[in-house]
Amino acid sequence: MSTAQIAFLKGHGTENDFVIVPDHDGRLELSAAAVARLCDRRAGIGADGVLRVVRCAAHPEAREMAGEAEWFMDYRNSDGSIAEMCGNGVRVFARYLQQAGLAGEGDLPIATRAGIRRAHIAKAGPGGEPGDVTVAMGRARLPEGEVTVTVGGRSWPARNVNMGNPHAVAFVGDLADAGNLYEAPGVSPAAAYPDGTNVEFVVDRGPGHVALRVHERGSGETRSCGTGACAVMVAAARRDGADPAVLGHPVTYTVDLPGGRLVISEMPDGTVEMTGPAVIVAEGTVDASFLADAAV
Repeated sequence: MSTAQIAFLKGHGTENDFVIVPDHDGRLELSAAAVARLCDRRAGIGADGVLRVVRCAAHPEAREMAGEAEWFMDYRNSDGSIAEMCGNGVRVFARYLQQAGLAGEGDLPIATRAGIRRAHIAKAGPGGEPGDVTVAMGRARLPEGEVTVTVGGRSWPARNVNMGNPHAVAFVGDLADAGNLYEAPGVSPAAAYPDGTNVEFVVDRGPGHVALRVHERGSGETRSCGTGACAVMVAAARRDGADPAVLGHPVTYTVDLPGGRLVISEMPDGTVEMTGPAVIVAEGTVDASFLADAAV
């Protein structure tokens, strides 16, 4: 660590919360242990993950995207593991850039390990409240093959959906069927998810309206998961016989999560768009020694 104090912010998107670490020139070395320490809810700042803000040109994984986007979202799960994407995280990342004066209302490309994600920051409301953020999340991939999710001896068929990161979507009778979600639900066959997966349990609330609970890979149960909401929307639409590519018009679902509500639309070209809030709640500094002392 090159400085005595490291700046951070705290933000959330539908209560999926993040520690934001501005590192524009890519000078910080954040080990997995340091990330886990930051995210510790008792001995650290507390979060579901870390959003490190780096210019694409300054990060080896993002340099080839620098021609399309200035900023790279280096996302880490709360256990320190690296993740490809985080939908709520992209919205919060965009809000940080806006608040820091690095982006304005309108369109904003953001580089992630799953590729470029294009955000749109809506105009502020009449009372000055920040506008929602819409993110084009890319196209869902639907790998073939049967998948089963198991909790406490009960099993459900699940839909394999990839939104740049993997998801197993199971429709259940009651959200309580998911159990406590402290531990990852069983998913088989293991070969379907060689690097593990996020698991969503879904119930219907009405036409075009579902609710979910989620176990996020590397984080446990979270209050919200943006890519999970997108995966659920696509799985629900296919279950309901609604394919925008066939219908020729967008299909939209309202998705309720423990931390709030997202609106998810799939376009005829397959692009999935997610709209929801993003809030920055605090900022401060942390001693560099606090992270340097983390076990590597």
